[in-house]
Amino acid sequence: MTGREKIIRFEPPEEPVNAGNTKVTREDWLNVAMDVLVTDGVENVKVLGLSERLDVSRSSFYWYFKSRKHLLDVLLEHWNSTNTRTFVEKCGLPSETITGALCYFFHCFMNGTIFNLPLDIAIREWARNSGHVRQLLDQSDTIRLTAIASMYERHGYSESEAITRARILYYMQMGYHTLEVFDSLETRLAATEGYLYAFTGKTPHQAEIDALAAYASEHIDD
Repeated sequence: MTGREKIIRFEPPEEPVNAGNTKVTREDWLNVAMDVLVTDGVENVKVLGLSERLDVSRSSFYWYFKSRKHLLDVLLEHWNSTNTRTFVEKCGLPSETITGALCYFFHCFMNGTIFNLPLDIAIREWARNSGHVRQLLDQSDTIRLTAIASMYERHGYSESEAITRARILYYMQMGYHTLEVFDSLETRLAATEGYLYAFTGKTPHQAEIDALAAYASEHIDD
């Protein structure tokens, strides 16, 4: 399942800095840095460029961050603590059936406020040229796959089958978005029963399909 994701925003943790007649907060710096990371890549996340976008002096940046590296570290911490945590939480939600549990998993790809897919893809691009980021990404993928496999195991699948199904589900879903395949909401919802059966080998209840459709209609901009 997939949707057009929204870029998640940070809560402001600091008092704003006055730059002329403009108030610039730590949140502002983080949001513009994340926007640049997603659209232009990490190499373009530079203090001067960010200050020009915000139309403020570079000096206000240093009220909140020690350096560009500090800013990038904060972005990585945010990505890891939100996207990875969301996977673990959704896969751990109680459900009477594996198909119902899988519906919770699909929430991650329907609601951009809990899982920032554009940021996830940007981090993967960043990891191509950074060993440190590659290590963090590998750790995150391992945690996510473990959470998915545990979800299958709780519903009676053997350890080996749970791991295999987790890899198929996760790699297919991430690849779907990396390839930028965007079907209409109607098309996605029409395929729900087939997806759930293909990923679990179980026929979903109509109530589960209806609940997922309602969640998608609420959170996906189509």
